[in-house]
Amino acid sequence: MSERIRKGLAALADLARATADQAELIEQLATRYAATLRQGGTLFFAGNGGSAADAQHIATEYVVRFVAARRPYRAIALTTDTSLLTAAGNDLGFEQVFARQVEALAGRQDLLILHSTSGQSANLVAAAAAARRAGTPVVALLGRDGGALRGLADLALVVGSAETSRIQEIHLAIEHLIVERVEEMLP
Repeated sequence: MSERIRKGLAALADLARATADQAELIEQLATRYAATLRQGGTLFFAGNGGSAADAQHIATEYVVRFVAARRPYRAIALTTDTSLLTAAGNDLGFEQVFARQVEALAGRQDLLILHSTSGQSANLVAAAAAARRAGTPVVALLGRDGGALRGLADLALVVGSAETSRIQEIHLAIEHLIVERVEEMLP
């Protein structure tokens, strides 16, 4: 069992090293997040399953704080309003649960941040399309080959793995690095 644990952690470390080749892209993402907040925009996060949990986790880091004691930043996880999610799912279809919120809340000054291990989730694809119609920029943290979302995002970071759990672990580490950089860039 301990050998399996060693191999699992070594595989995660290898994936992190491979993803480190995208450091410039991660810096671009941090710059995009900071610019959105600097101009009074809101960061909107969305994902499904574990990626929904990551969206909530990261939005909280912006509103409350990460490392630095500082003012709150505007961030919302589109995954948290159960009444809205269930009403939209029931009345419009699950594919529309995030798109409807983007239509209601997001504008040109905001940023939609999508987390998807497959890049294929219909509700995230619909959210990206809604953002395009609203003029809202889209970034995505993806896995596998990036799927359909890769082509719908202004910036897309793809973690080159097919293992959902490992992709999510790297996404969360990247988002922590981004919020740390944002705190360095903004008052």
